[in-house]
Amino acid sequence: MSLPNILFLMSDEHRADVAGFAGDAVVRTPTLDWLARTGVVFNHAYTPSPICIPARQAIAAGQLPRTCACERYGQDLPPFAMTFARRFTQHAYLTACCGKLHHSGEDQMQGWLHRPAGDLEVQPNFMPGRVEALFERYGKRPGTKWSDAKETLRAGVAPGPYQAFDEAAVAAAGRTIRQHFLDPYYDRPAPLRPLLLKVSMIQPHYPYFTSEDKFTYYLNRVTPYRDQPVFDHPFLSQRQVTVGVDGVTERDLRRATAAYYGMVETIDDHYATVLDQLRHAGQDLDDWIIVYCSDHGEMLGEHGIWEKQKFFEGSARVPLIIRWPKRFAPRVVEENVNLCDLFATLCDLAGIDLPADEATVRGAGLDSRSLVPLMQGDCSEWANETVSQFRGSNLMIKRDALKYQFYEADDCASQPEVLFDLERDPAERVNVIDEPGYAAAVAAFRHRRAALGFGPDAPAYRNAGYHASASLAR
Repeated sequence: MSLPNILFLMSDEHRADVAGFAGDAVVRTPTLDWLARTGVVFNHAYTPSPICIPARQAIAAGQLPRTCACERYGQDLPPFAMTFARRFTQHAYLTACCGKLHHSGEDQMQGWLHRPAGDLEVQPNFMPGRVEALFERYGKRPGTKWSDAKETLRAGVAPGPYQAFDEAAVAAAGRTIRQHFLDPYYDRPAPLRPLLLKVSMIQPHYPYFTSEDKFTYYLNRVTPYRDQPVFDHPFLSQRQVTVGVDGVTERDLRRATAAYYGMVETIDDHYATVLDQLRHAGQDLDDWIIVYCSDHGEMLGEHGIWEKQKFFEGSARVPLIIRWPKRFAPRVVEENVNLCDLFATLCDLAGIDLPADEATVRGAGLDSRSLVPLMQGDCSEWANETVSQFRGSNLMIKRDALKYQFYEADDCASQPEVLFDLERDPAERVNVIDEPGYAAAVAAFRHRRAALGFGPDAPAYRNAGYHASASLAR
């Protein structure tokens, strides 16, 4: 049996409920809706970290941020780390990534063989020598980020750097497809060699810019979050954007929301282009494994918060679709899953053995469980748990509808634990951590928290303790 081709579509900061297939009646996402209608949709998929770099390193390594030691923005996997791309390269795949990977260290490939377009850039903190001293001598580098209030104030109609980046990624994907399957000039196509093609957009990541046509379409159709009650917590209430503060008006929130919706539609258009390029090359998309996900979500003003970083659903929950109709009937999976699970899942789908523990980052093994049983409708052995981590001090564990959070930083000492019951409180406004009816669940969460390396009673940590074969937590 030949190895299947794989198309891995990825976006940045796509909120899980802003899609037609997720029930949003305003946004136009026909491509994602088609994938969802003909594929397997995971309604409760979560990011391993609600911020770009740790999330992407964790996805690549199939390990939680604590396991792969990438817990903060700016950290990277060690050079020549075992990523899912490297594992597929070891099994004869042509692995090509067009677009964002967000590796900031010396190894810009991290297992990929071909990167015709993307964010190949080593950050100064990875370079040898007295880099910081040179910055002091020749001038500090400028700040890299606007405030969240300014993000909403500047939102609207503009081409933007990320729009140009994504267009270049789509063009590179087209060149890769033509060369691999057609090569009309040198007549050296390699269609029998399996292809793992990742097309990774930056949108709908802020700044919130879109075209005039999309902006004007959404401006009077979106319903922005406004007059939102702020959750009283030292961390979960940070980064608020409040109407009447810093010059922000309700109109500004509407403009930012409209621009965000336009960006979501834009990535949908880009994915349609990639699929059309495959069809043009004579490919039957039913033969392909097609994955779509985003690295994390976007608060979009809910709870008064913009961007990400929080364990609220808007930030931590992500869209995830896997389509392979020749093996899996369309279905919706309600179990809790994690983007770290994609490593084991892709290997399982392709018939590739998982790497030995000693070959993984830090020799720690994988925190990755194959989703194939769930795709077949079998959840009998699934540990209905998912984990997310942030900055090495914040932890989320979700089991069934209960979402437990632990905040280890000193400024959260007054409220280190939060528990939401999403079945009872889907808006995440009531902390039930001290309610007697949840005492047994809280005790179990605290025990699991320690096993994940968080809290004063945590033993030496290695990994999350999953059985990759049975998908059960030890």
